[in-house]
Amino acid sequence: MEPTISRGIDVAADPLAVWALVTDLPRMGELSPENVGGRWVNGATGPAVGAEFRGVNRNGERRWWTKVSVVECVAGRRFTFDVRTPFGVRVSRWSYEITPTATGCRLTEQWYRVGNWFIRRVMGPRVTGRADRPGYNLRSIEHTLAAVKATAEALDRASDPA
Repeated sequence: MEPTISRGIDVAADPLAVWALVTDLPRMGELSPENVGGRWVNGATGPAVGAEFRGVNRNGERRWWTKVSVVECVAGRRFTFDVRTPFGVRVSRWSYEITPTATGCRLTEQWYRVGNWFIRRVMGPRVTGRADRPGYNLRSIEHTLAAVKATAEALDRASDPA
């Protein structure tokens, strides 16, 4: 399956530090313009294949929650999760890919639009208040990547003993 949107950014920080940021779903609200965080559920305490998470999102006064399940988790390299409505209908897949570089890593965020036309055209816009989900997600991904970069690089500088 090809992603609907894919964007990347070079990060001058240790790939494991970037990994720690993108897999810390409760903290994602600090980095994302729509997600406000959430919590691991059903015994999960962190990223692992099969781990489940309840995500909370907002758009102005609108707030909604989703069910998230991790479908791929390769430490330091790839983190992928499916997002479903509270009723279990799959609406999207998100993935973060980390590729080491000479100066740190390349972080790629991908969004896969899945789900049926009713979710895309009727329920999604009604719940989220966003009629142009792909357009919004493009801007959201760029915002999130810039925030991860800034945070990871600041943490990397703070931990540098030089």
